Amino acid sequence: MSKRTLAFLAALAATTIYAINHTVAKGVMPDHIKPFGFILLRVIGVAALFWSISFLGPKEKIDRKDWGRIVLASLLGMVVNMLAYFKGLELSTPINSSVLMTISPIVVIVLSALYLKERITLNKGLGIALGFIGALALVLFGAELRQDAPNIPFGNILFIVNATAYGGYLIVAKTLLAKYHPFTLMRWLFLIAVVINIPIGLPQVLEIKWSTMPLWAYGTIAFVIICTTFMTYLFNIFAMTQLKASTIGAFIYLQPLFGILFALLTGKDSLTAVKIGAAALVLLGVYLASKRSKSNP
Repeated sequence: MSKRTLAFLAALAATTIYAINHTVAKGVMPDHIKPFGFILLRVIGVAALFWSISFLGPKEKIDRKDWGRIVLASLLGMVVNMLAYFKGLELSTPINSSVLMTISPIVVIVLSALYLKERITLNKGLGIALGFIGALALVLFGAELRQDAPNIPFGNILFIVNATAYGGYLIVAKTLLAKYHPFTLMRWLFLIAVVINIPIGLPQVLEIKWSTMPLWAYGTIAFVIICTTFMTYLFNIFAMTQLKASTIGAFIYLQPLFGILFALLTGKDSLTAVKIGAAALVLLGVYLASKRSKSNP
């Protein structure tokens, strides 16, 4: 099997894991573990994994001038992003999560225009508008009466905060990844995230009743730490060595599809007209915003 084929499979595996995670992670919250405590366990576990394999990468020293940017990247990508996502998942539904997570490329384009002065074309402007309308529709009209989703509108707002923070993280981390090996960067980002998340998540970790927690809940925690975070990052890194960024980016369209299918097949969520319409607007918006404009000859 060629490396290119393996790269496609790696990207597909990462997308599938992300899609499944919307339903799997919600299943353990808040009865067995609360969201902020879950995030603390997540960053501790992933930090330990990246430090354990850091010897596979080069020995690099972080320049003093880069520490501020590294702390900001950790705050956006491993604190605000994760906390907002898991709290939103507790309050909202897996399908809403699957849909709203895909607006990250739109956020990146808006932030790039604001801070990197990149030009917004007509297609991108239309895509941003459609994506915003779709997200707003889920926030304003996506409320349902569900015992496992006590505050869907606020949960959907947190998904948008999550996507915005992740978009900011990508902008900040882009220059760092050009300078440092991924293993070097990830071990420090997650270690800093552990320090920041301790006062936020430790009280909820101490509330966990480990002795009465069912075996499947332990499996869910392990899945989120090992698969959703650690393995997906490694899969995406390998995919990026063999595929174009635009090719990898196209896999984001599969995430809501897989996420919705998994939620429906497991009976953890249901489709409504609002969800279908909002998903169509968001995906069309992401497509238009991410589409490369043809250069004039």
